[in-house]
Amino acid sequence: MTLFDLSGRVALVTGGNGGIGLGIARGLAAHGAGVMVAGRDPAKNAEAVARLRQLGARAHAVEADLAQEAGCEAIVARASETFGRLDILVNNAGTNIRKQPQDYTLEEWRTVIDTNLTSAFLCSRAAYRHMRDVGGGKIIMIGSMTSLFGLPFAPAYSASKGGIVQLAKALASAWAADNIQVNAILPGWIDTELTRRGRAQIQGLHERVEARTPAGRWGLPDDLAGAAVFLAARASDFITGTALPVDGGYAAQG
Repeated sequence: MTLFDLSGRVALVTGGNGGIGLGIARGLAAHGAGVMVAGRDPAKNAEAVARLRQLGARAHAVEADLAQEAGCEAIVARASETFGRLDILVNNAGTNIRKQPQDYTLEEWRTVIDTNLTSAFLCSRAAYRHMRDVGGGKIIMIGSMTSLFGLPFAPAYSASKGGIVQLAKALASAWAADNIQVNAILPGWIDTELTRRGRAQIQGLHERVEARTPAGRWGLPDDLAGAAVFLAARASDFITGTALPVDGGYAAQG
């Protein structure tokens, strides 16, 4: 096996039917992994599977409500049953409610925290046994540049993504003896449906992001694929508990 070959491996990507999740799923599939995408929209799931199969991938989809413990358990079981094993989990499912902190309701807070952070814990916990039973595995948490600093209009999102990094470190420490590596990727400003809504809501956001990002552009979902393949592959077997920014240098600006 070469360092970046994922042939014979199986990946579950939550929120894998669009945006960053689909970009990562495409990267994993291109390197030989079978991919199960989990999402709430059946039509988007079917479209994502079709695009992955065009790459020659073994690909399936499962509908999921990751706000519920049973939903997280079910998608992990489904992936393992469908492919016969589970080697890679990408915790990418996420949402955001853009408001100033004083305008947040408790229900809105819980919606964001449960979708972004609690689901990552529950899916990881469910995946642990499956990975342990095949001799190890890779868990990739999708954090954010807000894991490093806060945004005034995204208090719950910032808190959840900061928690993602600490959760990755805790799981990495707990499961290293089982040959399970847990790491986080911290995307910067990526051009997705979620951030397009943000640009529509926040005047001048597009221009400010381009001006501050050394790379001079917004990222694309496929820009996350290389980091994900690295963290999913044998190449990263001695790397665990880390958080890797993929942001065109945005966070380096201080």
